[in-house]
Amino acid sequence: MGIEFQLTQTPNGILRGTAFHCPREALGVVIVCHGYKGFKDWGFFPYLGERLSEKFHAITFNFTHNGIGENLLEFTELERFARNTYSRELTDLAAVLEAVRNGQTPLGPTGGQPAFLVGHSRGAGVCLIHALDHPADTSGVISWNGITNVDLFSDQEKAEMKQTGRTHILNGRTKQRMPLDVEILEDLERNAERFDILGRIRGLVPPAVLIQGEKDGAHLRRGSSELTKLRPDIPWRQVPGGNHTFGAVHPFQGTTPPLEEAIRLTLEWLENQTQNRRR
Repeated sequence: MGIEFQLTQTPNGILRGTAFHCPREALGVVIVCHGYKGFKDWGFFPYLGERLSEKFHAITFNFTHNGIGENLLEFTELERFARNTYSRELTDLAAVLEAVRNGQTPLGPTGGQPAFLVGHSRGAGVCLIHALDHPADTSGVISWNGITNVDLFSDQEKAEMKQTGRTHILNGRTKQRMPLDVEILEDLERNAERFDILGRIRGLVPPAVLIQGEKDGAHLRRGSSELTKLRPDIPWRQVPGGNHTFGAVHPFQGTTPPLEEAIRLTLEWLENQTQNRRR
């Protein structure tokens, strides 16, 4: 079972996480980033944390502005969600990495162990940008059905954000109208070069792998194809029958064959990387 914790002195406010301690000598630390309209206790994330902790210490966490507060299962902080910029998410991820390095999580001192990033969907884009910005503190990146284009908004949404300062998107699961403020769009425009994953990917230093369902969204699969053309050395592992969540749902109804394959590929790649570091 994971141990809940909070980081209270982060630039963006309280950051809530779960630490999964490896019961034997850990091969490293894996930090898991959820995606758009996601959270650390959604669907497969607790199960993923448990599985990763078979050989690695693992941490899942909520971005501070993902809309989830003290109630870890409901979007009760929509005004924070409205201001959830990529810049804030990148600051959050950096805070988690610093806390791990400084022994400020329930994992305790990690002894300079390698730190890997696993990101799902939008979270994968955040992981790649962090690795591009900070290659020295990232041992590797695993993209689960990840984005390669950070602009997730329609022309109509962007126009409304510019005209009125806010638009809304529907959360299909909860039926909530979730606000998006123009601040998000301004952050994208201000950091267009920094957030250009495909434009920067040739400069990615840490190793990376793409793990993607064969039935993931067409636009996401096109992005992966473009990325691997630019970086043929980055493996693109296909998961038969896997959709955007590898068949998992929320509330979690148990594992699925695609999810098990994604986890197997993840652990295999992580173990290979740790072996390569020791050579």
